[in-house]
Amino acid sequence: MLTIGELSARSGVAPSALRFYEEQGLISAERTGGNQRRYERSELRRVSFIRIAQQVGISLERIRAALAELPESRTPTKQDWEKLSRQWHAELDERIGMLERLRDNLTGCIGCGCLSLKSCALYNPGDVLAREGTGPRRLL
Repeated sequence: MLTIGELSARSGVAPSALRFYEEQGLISAERTGGNQRRYERSELRRVSFIRIAQQVGISLERIRAALAELPESRTPTKQDWEKLSRQWHAELDERIGMLERLRDNLTGCIGCGCLSLKSCALYNPGDVLAREGTGPRRLL
């Protein structure tokens, strides 16, 4: 069993984030007689799974749903990660494409939302892109 401090040190996740993950049902802890949290060592893998998924841009809601699909709330295995990464592949490709468009257009325009005061009249006369919806239309 790991204390919250030990789990934090091993995972690189702040104790406050671990408490938040627990409140959100992403990880679980047992309580001692003094109401201190004790985590099974397997929770380290769950925390690592959460952290990696978050770093690639997966929302906590999607992570929670993925973890909920695991039998008996077990720790994700390599096979689980492969299955989930296949499910998230299209979403990540879309996000990568958006980031590439943002990078390539950052100096001239942010996709016509519109914040480019000098060139907007040329690329988006009369704010015609507003008909397509709100936000940075060319990037979305």
